Amino acid sequence: MILVRIDNRLIHGQIIETWLPFTGANHVIVANDGLANDVLQQEIMSLAIPQTIESYFINVDRLSEKIEQIQFINDAQGIVVLFSSCPDAKRAFDSGFAFDNLNIGNVHYSPGKKQVSPSVALSDEDERCLRQLTRKGVELDFRCVPNDPVQVRF
Repeated sequence: MILVRIDNRLIHGQIIETWLPFTGANHVIVANDGLANDVLQQEIMSLAIPQTIESYFINVDRLSEKIEQIQFINDAQGIVVLFSSCPDAKRAFDSGFAFDNLNIGNVHYSPGKKQVSPSVALSDEDERCLRQLTRKGVELDFRCVPNDPVQVRF
């Protein structure tokens, strides 16, 4: 199973305590260009990840290649892929990382954004991005944790 999620917090308690057990994942990939080049932040985030979970911090454009490598070399029971934004998820999709479902777990509010669920606020750009993905067949799933009901239908 591969869970693909947008969450601007990236690694945090909900990922570690709920999504990893729910998916049975033994790999976490954070696809974020800024974080891929920030070793200190990687080390800080890695402290929260259990030692039994392989973690990777990579550039968005390398995601498809990394997924293939993990599936070929390792016994991947499951993979959680984290993006901080919709444009990053769309860029990965357009670069060859095809996915059918996209979980939108947390996108913080800021001026100019519209609150669409308790934990998700979208800008006009975010909405366009998500609509483009849905036109390509991606199903959207707005929820923080696995046992939450889907909060928004797009």
